[in-house]
Amino acid sequence: MNKTFSLLFLLKKNKQKANGTVPLYARITIDGVPKEISCKRSIDPDLWDNKLQRLSGRTQEVKSMNSYLKTFEQEIFDAHHMAMKDKKPVTAAVVKSKVTGTDRAKHMIIPIFKEHNRKMWALVPGEFAKGTAERYDTSLMHTEKYILWKYKKTDMDIEDIDYEFVTDYEFYLKTERDCCHNTAVKYVKNFQKIINICLKNEWIARDPFLKYEAKVREVERDYLTLIELRTIYQKKFVSERLRLVRDIFVFSCYTGLAYIDVKQLAPENISLGIDGIKWIFKNRQKTDGPSNIPILPIANEIIDRYTENPKCLNENRVLPILSNQKMNSYLKEIADVCGVNKDLTFHAARHTFATTVTLSNGVPIESVSKMLGHKNLKSTQIYARVLDLKVSADMQILRNKLQEIMNSDDGKVLLSYTA
Repeated sequence: MNKTFSLLFLLKKNKQKANGTVPLYARITIDGVPKEISCKRSIDPDLWDNKLQRLSGRTQEVKSMNSYLKTFEQEIFDAHHMAMKDKKPVTAAVVKSKVTGTDRAKHMIIPIFKEHNRKMWALVPGEFAKGTAERYDTSLMHTEKYILWKYKKTDMDIEDIDYEFVTDYEFYLKTERDCCHNTAVKYVKNFQKIINICLKNEWIARDPFLKYEAKVREVERDYLTLIELRTIYQKKFVSERLRLVRDIFVFSCYTGLAYIDVKQLAPENISLGIDGIKWIFKNRQKTDGPSNIPILPIANEIIDRYTENPKCLNENRVLPILSNQKMNSYLKEIADVCGVNKDLTFHAARHTFATTVTLSNGVPIESVSKMLGHKNLKSTQIYARVLDLKVSADMQILRNKLQEIMNSDDGKVLLSYTA
């Protein structure tokens, strides 16, 4: 138990400045052992009242300084109280360290970010896709360059990261790094994950993202119409590599599988379903959620085409897929040859399955969502488009129903009553 605690403000007259002011210090004494803390203020010694421990006078400058000293004094008392609550020996040095902030270990954002990425890579490919880890490495690189650009430093204490840091980071990504809105927001959201780690570890008390509201804007994604899909499927390619890329792309159009899921698709993922026909039973790489898909005839035809392929046999794969980069490169060539004026990528196949193959043909969105392996309908709605052709067909059904009502006796009564 500490016997004594005292606080005294004092002037360092031996450090008088050229303008005549002298530095003001606070002396903490516990059990007869003193420690001094600079108040980071200098005052006119003629205004100091040592008995009152304040400046004398009625000027605004004096009032402002006395108010500052009152606040500083309270910080010291609070630090002493916190030190006592720690249930450790309380000394003047301990209280001083709490007031100055030197009692806590500094947590720098870049090492924390790097450690997060190291752990993420250790979980590839089990829990994270390689592409996800690569995006976080890119996000780390952007963060390092942003701190250097704005603060002229190579790292920052997480305590110094505030709302301004976050909003200026988004601005930097859009201007200096030439990122589109959605890309910039995604990089900022990656950074937010690192801040959440700091919050959960109680390394910081306030969340700099508390008022950050930037959202990803909805983007119209390319997909194939039924005519475009048929054109590509029926096209006779001389090049074997283009035939292969076309087949795998069309397979994805009729199954909705993403690139990584097609790449991982093994024969054991295909078996008879509840209806006696072949289904794909596979957990998605991205979400680890189940994706159970009845195999349509065209998709089954493509599977049969590659059952004896040497690469498929050696690697226990259903299809001999190329790298995503090569697939996308060859798809652009296929689109050009087939007269499809769209920026064709492999992911367009997933959108084509959701939009053209299923939803526009009356498959309920709940069923589409289940086949796509989504955990909620909100994710499916990103893919869902109601095509003009479908709207026209639905409205024609409505016209027919209305016509039947008008031509019936009950309908005539209803219409005349409504009029």
